[in-house]
Order: sequence, then structure tokens, then C-alpha cells
Amino acid sequence: MRYLGVALGQSLALGTCAGLGAILGPVFTGHANDLTGAVIIGVVVTLIGIAIIGVAGAMKSASLPEEEKKKAIKDFNFSKGIIVALLAGFMSACFAIGLSFGEPLAWENTPDIFKSLPATLLVTFGGFITNAVYCLYQNGRNKTWSDYGRGELWSNNLLFCALAGLLWYSQFFGLSLGKGFLTDFPVLITFSWCILMSLNVVFSNVWGIILKEWKGVSRKTIAVLVCGIAVLIISTFLPQIL
Repeated sequence: MRYLGVALGQSLALGTCAGLGAILGPVFTGHANDLTGAVIIGVVVTLIGIAIIGVAGAMKSASLPEEEKKKAIKDFNFSKGIIVALLAGFMSACFAIGLSFGEPLAWENTPDIFKSLPATLLVTFGGFITNAVYCLYQNGRNKTWSDYGRGELWSNNLLFCALAGLLWYSQFFGLSLGKGFLTDFPVLITFSWCILMSLNVVFSNVWGIILKEWKGVSRKTIAVLVCGIAVLIISTFLPQIL
């Protein structure tokens, strides 16, 4: 997001995460047979939608003068942003693999809505450890340990960190809730991770438009962006149609 903005940055990272997460989860847990032709087609269509949005981002990068890019995104850097977004998407796909490995953790009589939550707790705890170690490393590198003693920093940081954590976690509760309604549709259960990421991309681009990150681009660029969003929306229910 730092280098590409909310819309394009989230699109590329989550698109990579969607495709790899939907495929690698069943593969690593020995359920590759769940990857039916309909699921594979759905993943491919999702990636096509992401690619279209990426094209819109490239068109935006090529058409806007540098000062306009900086107005919308202060540290805009297309090439660096692409590398970071793809790496983030690849690593984030490991979250889906963790959820797949953690499916047996739920008790037999656990309601469907709650079955993925034990795995989510353990995977997010691993994420907490990773981020905490990196933050402590940065504290040492930048000599900012004294910031922990500044009381005025605690209120806002605690509030917004808690809010961000709550909102971010709610998507996985929504994933578990949605899978509870899809027990009769095994294709969509397998494709559920891709659906979640596709909707994330759609809403991140809506926020990008609201935040005026696409202000000043041509109508053609906007048309390509809208086309990519439409393809992503179609991809969320395409496997069940097939």
C-alpha cells in the first residue's frame, strides 16, 4: 500500500494470495482431489481479474505525471511496489495452508460456523510472534525503546491497533460463517479462500476510488479497472455454475 496505494497494492497482493492459497491448501494437506476443474477455472478467472486490475494500475502509472502520483500516494514506486506486493501475496498464502492443516482441531460436534476458529487462533498467534520479533528488532535498530515509556502514545496506538485487529480478524470469522452455509456445496468450500480474497480486492478498490487514488486518470483506465472488478465478482460464484 505504501508504494502502490490501497487499490493496486491490495489487488496484487491479495490476488496472488487468493490463487496460491486456494490451490496450495488442498495440495499440502493431501486433498488435491478437491481441486476440481471448476475450482481451477475459478482460480484462473480470479487471477485474470487481478491481472486486469494490474493493467489498470500500469496504465495509471504511465499516464499520470510524477507530481500527480505523489499527491495520491506519497511514496509511489511501481516497480518496487510490484515486488513487495507479490512477495506479500506469496507469504500470505501460507495462512490458507495453516487453516487447511488446522481443520482437524475442531471437535466433532462443533457447529460449522466455529470449526475454522481454533486453526485461525494458532495461525494468527504465529503471525503475532513473527511481527513482534520484527518490531523489537526495529526498536533496537532505530533506538526507539524509550517510546514505550511515552504515555501519550499508548491510547491512540492501543485503540487503532485493537480496531485494526478486530476488523482484520472479522474476515476469518466471516469465512467460517460462510463455509457453514456452504456445507452442501463442496466446490465452493474448496474455493472459499479465493472468494474471500476476491471480495477483499473488490472492496479495496472501492476504497481506492473513495480515497481518490484514481483521480486524474483517463476514462479508459477507469473502464479497465471496473472490468477487472466485474471479473472478480463473477469469479466468486463461477465454480458453482460450472
